[in-house]
Amino acid sequence: MTWATERLDLLKAGSAVLPPVVQTLQLGGLDDWGDGWVRKRWMPNPELLNADGSLFGGYLTALADQAAAFAAMTVVPNDMVFRTTSLTMNFVRVGRAEALLIEARVVAQTRQMITCRVELKRENDELIAEASSQQLLLPTKA
Repeated sequence: MTWATERLDLLKAGSAVLPPVVQTLQLGGLDDWGDGWVRKRWMPNPELLNADGSLFGGYLTALADQAAAFAAMTVVPNDMVFRTTSLTMNFVRVGRAEALLIEARVVAQTRQMITCRVELKRENDELIAEASSQQLLLPTKA
């Protein structure tokens, strides 16, 4: 067990205190995780929608960044931390006031970088958006 997987277990159990930014943005925690992947179901609150009832793309990007970070946490070495160095988002369909299923997977890892892919889908498996990110590995502070 690492610092990161211990945190993931707490998030899955719903017993972790979420950081203030996560609380403010109402990103929530996660539902499940395993080696190299995470999954969560997320329901937008009405105040997070655009005037036409669609989801703001920047908000979906924040959800993708969080999911990619969670996926990176499943594999990050115990003596390392990471920071997002790139995040590419592609919007496929308009998101609405409906539940989203978000899955992120680690697709590559080196000594310095973790690369993740994220899919945001409707419950009927229709793709809304997808993202890819790179996480730079850094040594923990002593």
